[in-house]
Amino acid sequence: MIVGSSLHIEIGGRVLVEDGSFVVGPGDKAGLVGRNGAGKSTFLSVLLGTPASVVAHRGNVRITGTVGHLPQVPEPGGCGLEPIGFSHVLSGRGLDVLDDALGKARTQMAKDPSTENITLFTDLEEQFRSLGGYEAESVMARLAAGVGLREESLLEDIEALSGGQRRRLDLVRVLFQQPDLLVLDEPTNHLDIGAKRWLMDELARYPGALLVISHDLELLDRSITKVLHLAGGRLTEYKGTYTSYRAQLAADQERRERAAALEGREIKRLSTLADSMRGSTSRRARVAKSLDRRVARLEGSRTEVTARERATTFRLPVPRRSGETPLDVRDLAVSYGDHVVLRDVRFAVRRGDRVVVVGRNGAGKSSLLRCLAGVQAPTGGQVAVGANVSLGYFAQEHEQIDPERSALANLEGSVLATDAERRALLGSFGLRGEAIEQLPGTLSGGERAKLGLAMLAAGQANVLVLDEPTNNLDPPSVLAVGAMLASWPGTIVAVSHDRAFVEALAPTHRLHLPDEHFSHWRDEDLEDVALR
Repeated sequence: MIVGSSLHIEIGGRVLVEDGSFVVGPGDKAGLVGRNGAGKSTFLSVLLGTPASVVAHRGNVRITGTVGHLPQVPEPGGCGLEPIGFSHVLSGRGLDVLDDALGKARTQMAKDPSTENITLFTDLEEQFRSLGGYEAESVMARLAAGVGLREESLLEDIEALSGGQRRRLDLVRVLFQQPDLLVLDEPTNHLDIGAKRWLMDELARYPGALLVISHDLELLDRSITKVLHLAGGRLTEYKGTYTSYRAQLAADQERRERAAALEGREIKRLSTLADSMRGSTSRRARVAKSLDRRVARLEGSRTEVTARERATTFRLPVPRRSGETPLDVRDLAVSYGDHVVLRDVRFAVRRGDRVVVVGRNGAGKSSLLRCLAGVQAPTGGQVAVGANVSLGYFAQEHEQIDPERSALANLEGSVLATDAERRALLGSFGLRGEAIEQLPGTLSGGERAKLGLAMLAAGQANVLVLDEPTNNLDPPSVLAVGAMLASWPGTIVAVSHDRAFVEALAPTHRLHLPDEHFSHWRDEDLEDVALR
């Protein structure tokens, strides 16, 4: 379980949590919710004892039992003794180190079967058995199948895996760990609908405690029993599912607004009455002072009302007109060593087209987009860029963002000449105040996504290459991105597993991988977006 009390958390002078307290007890399934930038991931980092150096915090956190953490950003190279998926997953229980020690002890015992060496091997073998080492492969295979990860991927180098494969691998690791408390940060990113449903069922019957950040409303409704709502520095607990929480939040908001309005009217009535008695008789002056004290008491205990969340809207500038064929892909192939990802991709994108690339994880979608964006050279073939094309790239892991420069500084060199213009643009994408001076690594995943979108707007591209642009965004922001792109007159090539986003995009064409088939978009293609 995990208990927090009197928590104060701030970053760069921005208060994220003020006097926050909560309990996630044994068997509790808690969802931590709030808009992008509310401080959810920073809050988790404080609970787990891994906050960034720029985070100031105080208060008490007590964790009992073992903890399994799924971070938003994966650990480079994994956590195992070897940089492969199998070792990474085994490390969840410490079995990678134990298996290595057991192998060395076995070799030493074979060379010298002394009592000491036999005892060492026996002790290590018993630890390996008690931690489930002999069943590890079968458990791993079940979990990998559940999240849609091919077993062969477990034996591949971690750095060669796609973003979706890596997310699935990290999920397998944290579930394999079987901790007393699961702490999951956006666990459904990159997952198709089948894997999401499997994960929801797995979490619903998980015997331990759960604390999860997710913008997947279906996951929250099916898998949690309480909600911790973070907004405006306040942490509030609501019992029940996400739907129940939304109803409670709306009712609480209305109650507070009514109470505050009544208090305001009473304060105004008493103040007006007191003012009418001033400068009159001494008796009426004493009554006025008494009324002033009542007004002060009322003002000191006024009902606190949180401002209602504003509707989210984003906007891209109208681009200049490109040539008739902005992108022409000819016989494109991509290989990583002996592993062939793309063989012979051919398609042409016309001005104003909206192309969605669909296919299972690992089919080469991100590799294709990197080639289109010019950040990766294909193994074979070419990408011909048309006349008057200005290309903007949104990378899945936000590689287009310079991690050593602040959010504001990342817009330098764009068409925006002044800091005031850059600040205004960041503000239009929901990045305001101290957040724009922070380094990208200290921003939440949703804030980094918004910074990437702001950089596209500042570049004034007329061809956008988008790799999972809605990952980590809250639901209002997902809809805002879809609406923004639906009304934008430029050309788009996108990869997304978000059905709502793709539907709003109104695609004209699709490219299906791995069969590398390019065709006009059909309504039934929407099913492939969520299924793959």
